[in-house]
Amino acid sequence: MRRRTPLPPSPLPQRSGIDPVRLRMPTEAGYPTVGAFLAAHYAGGAGAPAVAELLRTGGVVGPDGRSLHAADPYVPGGHLWFHRELPPEVPVPFAPAVVYRDAHLLVADKPHFLATTPRGSHITQTALARLRHELELPDLSPAHRLDRLTAGLVIFSIRPEDRGAYQLLFQRKAVFKEYEALAGYDPAAGFPRTVRSRIEKTRGVIAAAEVPGEPNAQTTVELLEHRSGLGRYRLTPHTGRTHQLRVHMNSLGLPILGDPVYPEVTDPAPDDYRRPLQLLARRLGFTDPVTGLTHRFESGRTLRAWTDYEGWAEGREA
Repeated sequence: MRRRTPLPPSPLPQRSGIDPVRLRMPTEAGYPTVGAFLAAHYAGGAGAPAVAELLRTGGVVGPDGRSLHAADPYVPGGHLWFHRELPPEVPVPFAPAVVYRDAHLLVADKPHFLATTPRGSHITQTALARLRHELELPDLSPAHRLDRLTAGLVIFSIRPEDRGAYQLLFQRKAVFKEYEALAGYDPAAGFPRTVRSRIEKTRGVIAAAEVPGEPNAQTTVELLEHRSGLGRYRLTPHTGRTHQLRVHMNSLGLPILGDPVYPEVTDPAPDDYRRPLQLLARRLGFTDPVTGLTHRFESGRTLRAWTDYEGWAEGREA
């Protein structure tokens, strides 16, 4: 089996927990200069002017940390790095809490509205970037991901050499996951029950959809308690499709409170924190693939609507 050549270390440190961009100059290309390569690479793109300015001001560097200039010769197979200028983000006024940490593993309790990893317009305001920066753990990497709107437990590896082992836990379905959700109560629904369906998510379309075909998603739904037309549910996913729990609760006619996608796509402002999705990754359990320890973790967060449904519905501050 052919081993991959290790990537050269970055000469630039992270900024606010975000790695610099790394580009490899293709060996098969024959550009005369670094400037010509970057101009062709970003031709017609929105980032072309910014990269040209970084090159002009010394913001693009080579493996030794020396600033590269437009007229520098092209090096086939060589690497260059730079920090992309990021647009300002509205700070998310909620912080991830560290539930557990050892030399290999970090478990965080993520709040609602904070994305797990950089994506789209959420870059520095993510659990990964903030934990890297605040805890000075530049190699921190997620083993899985929670939706931005879902709160609860997320596992991160601390060392690059352990990353694959923790990610493999989720690929092999070797992690026990239990969620808590608030939704309407239907006395005729008949719980507990298992929901099986085929869920497909089209790139660029916000909502996932249940379609005919062999089921690829399975969730056990249990009613824990109910009052005043509101139910508190335990959701145990046996698969990991995008939006699976939200889709399955909606298919039961019991969409999760605060869901801006199911049953209808709405468009709340990015900084409207008044009605968080009432879905929480409550518990995680697994055998640590690095240390052999048996772990059981529980989120310390609560779903606000259960104790203050009126205030949650009216969008009052907690």
